[in-house]
Amino acid sequence: MIARIKGIFLIIEFVVTILITVILLYIFKNKQFKIRQLWANMQTYIMGFKIIEKGKPDPEAKLILINHQSVVDIIALEAVYPKNQCWVAKKELQQIPLFGHIVTAPGMIAIDRKDKRSIIKIIKITKERIKEGRVVSMFPEGTRSDGKNLLEFQTGAKILAEKLNLKVQPVIMTNTKHIFDSQKITAHSGEVTISYLDSIDPKTDENWFENMKSNMQKRLKDELANNTSHR
Repeated sequence: MIARIKGIFLIIEFVVTILITVILLYIFKNKQFKIRQLWANMQTYIMGFKIIEKGKPDPEAKLILINHQSVVDIIALEAVYPKNQCWVAKKELQQIPLFGHIVTAPGMIAIDRKDKRSIIKIIKITKERIKEGRVVSMFPEGTRSDGKNLLEFQTGAKILAEKLNLKVQPVIMTNTKHIFDSQKITAHSGEVTISYLDSIDPKTDENWFENMKSNMQKRLKDELANNTSHR
């Protein structure tokens, strides 16, 4: 019951603070990165979770690929990642009245999953964002999983990395769905683990995408087992 009440409170809090953040992003365009980090760190405090980082972000990586369970994935990585990220989001999110400006205002990339030609747009915008010094972050699963097993990876991330010759760093996050589950509308305090895996140069291995997924699944399994043993 308490988890449900906390979940409802967080939804209301998200709506209010995101709308305020959007306004600030439009007003202070040259401080967007700091504004988003401030919002994300505020969320970690309000939601009551601690972030544990394992490994380090690769300063040369231009594409970050992350497993997806919850909106907390974005909050946690925004709070600690040292560079200005450009998230790849579903077009449907951008189309939500008012709230959709959280994609538009900071220049994120909106993708239409039903349009096969959208990859051309993504390649073009990604090239522009990287020139601006940003790092592109995306969820190769394309949707949220149960947090225990990775879903099938979409090919967009593979095409993007190979076409633009981007150094890729996979990231595994655990326990984010426990912190906030948007389907059950429940929330809990606790710890979120962010594990930075070794970066990959797509040119060095023609099977890099498949091997990466295998390594990410193994790391996810290991982290879940480690979390269980410490409870």
